[in-house]
Amino acid sequence: MFTGGYTAFITPFDADGKIDFTALTDLLDRQIEAGINGLVLLGTTAETATLTGDEKKAVLDTAVRHINGRVPFIIGAGTNATATTVEQIRLAKAYRPEGVLVVTPYYNKPNPAGLIGHFQAAGAEGVPLVLYHIPGRTGLKVPAAVMDELLAAVPQIKAVKESDYDWAGVTDFAVRHTGRVQQLCGNDDLFIHFLAMGASGIISAAANVLAPAFVHIYKTFQTQGALAAWEAFRPVYPLIKACYWETNPVCIKYLLAQRGLCRETVRLPLGPVRAETAQRLTALAAQAKADLFI
Repeated sequence: MFTGGYTAFITPFDADGKIDFTALTDLLDRQIEAGINGLVLLGTTAETATLTGDEKKAVLDTAVRHINGRVPFIIGAGTNATATTVEQIRLAKAYRPEGVLVVTPYYNKPNPAGLIGHFQAAGAEGVPLVLYHIPGRTGLKVPAAVMDELLAAVPQIKAVKESDYDWAGVTDFAVRHTGRVQQLCGNDDLFIHFLAMGASGIISAAANVLAPAFVHIYKTFQTQGALAAWEAFRPVYPLIKACYWETNPVCIKYLLAQRGLCRETVRLPLGPVRAETAQRLTALAAQAKADLFI
């Protein structure tokens, strides 16, 4: 179902902080032309927490109409309140997404019974769920036994976007659940590692600017195997790491702005890229091959 490289798509803003719909549609075209397998709309990288309800609807109206069936898309719908998450899923259903991305509730740190109840309520809406596990942002690390119980209790969970850096835990999940639920890489710098463990693909923020590179790595893995894909991954790795020198998507927007594709504007509480980071990003990008970028 969820296979290949999905870009966790940004929300471009103009100089006044309003959504730049011209840049949005142009970037969508560039992603699709690069061969990306799918898109995630209104995820973390889209700065969705800073968007109003009307803005979210406007983004979806514009993006889904412009995608026009050319690639599948997932819509981010998770919040730290179950009622709000269900409401967001109901709104997303109208756009007929391939699935909805539902993060484990942040800040609340739910106990196992609450976590299962949260995803059962989300699954009851009848849309395939991609569970988003990112302990570094949510403060909640789901133990293996609880994840086992959760997946058994909520068959609507069809994939897990894994963004944990606990490599032993990630490996344990892959061993236990390969063939039962899809695993999607949520850490761009570990893409090859996840593929080698049987992951079906990636949801990547860095692909906003490096989509051709991610497409090439995935295709190389599928056609030539892990070692060839590793050689394709190596020159991209410094750029991937650079995308996270500051909080996502600050550096990604800066790199896109340097290419004239959108402004680097982010919304508070994110701030503009620091001058020293900008210098490093500019220097690194100048040394990289042009065909790595959209």
